[in-house]
Amino acid sequence: MKFLSTHRLSPCVGGDVVNGLSGLKNPILLPCSGLSVLAGGAWLKNTICVTQGDQAQVSELIGDLDSIEARLMLVDTVELMCAQLPVAMVAHDLHPDFYSTQLALSFAEKRGLPTLAVQHHHAHIAAICAEHGYTEPVLGLALDGVGLGTDGTAWGGELLLVDGAEFWRLGHLAHMLMPGGDRAAKEPWRMAAAVLHQLGRGDEIAQRFPNQSGAATVAAMLERRLNCPVTSSMGRLFDAAAGLLGVCEIQNFEAEAAIALQKLAQRQIKPMEEGWRIDENGVLDFSPLLEKLADCTDAACGAALFHATVSAGLAVWVQRAAGELRHVALGGGCFYNEILLRSLSAELAAQGLQVLTSKQPGDSSISLGQAWVALQFMNKGI
Repeated sequence: MKFLSTHRLSPCVGGDVVNGLSGLKNPILLPCSGLSVLAGGAWLKNTICVTQGDQAQVSELIGDLDSIEARLMLVDTVELMCAQLPVAMVAHDLHPDFYSTQLALSFAEKRGLPTLAVQHHHAHIAAICAEHGYTEPVLGLALDGVGLGTDGTAWGGELLLVDGAEFWRLGHLAHMLMPGGDRAAKEPWRMAAAVLHQLGRGDEIAQRFPNQSGAATVAAMLERRLNCPVTSSMGRLFDAAAGLLGVCEIQNFEAEAAIALQKLAQRQIKPMEEGWRIDENGVLDFSPLLEKLADCTDAACGAALFHATVSAGLAVWVQRAAGELRHVALGGGCFYNEILLRSLSAELAAQGLQVLTSKQPGDSSISLGQAWVALQFMNKGI
């Protein structure tokens, strides 16, 4: 399905540049020029990005926008970087509740500027294209914790065809339930409980997690589908695996479960045969692998099997979708995982695909991707 980021208000043209990006350090040279853009970034690991001509400047890391200090820093950074820049368009995340989105819309409204909402995973892949100066259509594999999708659900395991300001969702990871919503992202045992329920083993939940006082309640929530939104997130798939293996039930910091799994997965192991399924709609389902992990008594072996099988399944998924495309961009925070990045890159290269990656695959690059999409949007007059 084809998607196009949406804009508001009428286009405008910026005036003459005064100073602009002069004096800022390490600008990114873009493969094309255009009117100036301000991009507001994401919620986590926030940065902003401004463009002038064929240069883009990403701010210093502002951080997660759940603190007043970070929000004030974001306001100050926007004012500083845009003080003498003739901004022609403002780009922002698709999520309306992000402070970065609200600030971007307020900035645009005060100045009568058009705005562009850029889907989170589209921005991840676009950032890589901007870094590499790549302007042709590209196959993008975006794997992370969460980003609001165009259908209103939580995306995070996405196979996209990206062409500038447009993208097509070619496939996604099979949906998983998140009992308790966002709370499930902080408590991997809940994602493991969701897997057990999906496998028809919901009666095991309370017994498997005796240290979690809400286990019986979560089992009932899953049975009744109460407060259990769906997600296609690879981050939540890692959480489910960690919960099933008893590696991490509660996270004290972001990606703790995934990091623990990676540290355990040091042995070489063959991927599980038939550990995944891909349906006719491009949905990649690792349920067979998760069922194996539910009965695994060796956490290190299970962690290694998880990494090997996920990498193999992703490689097949990408290969089937590639067609005549020869470039694939790997973006999203899950690619901080060195095992996943190394093994998947090698498998894709063996298939004859050119792999594009980023030094900053996480959300700090979202603002650059938003700015690149907006620049393409204006240049093509969409």
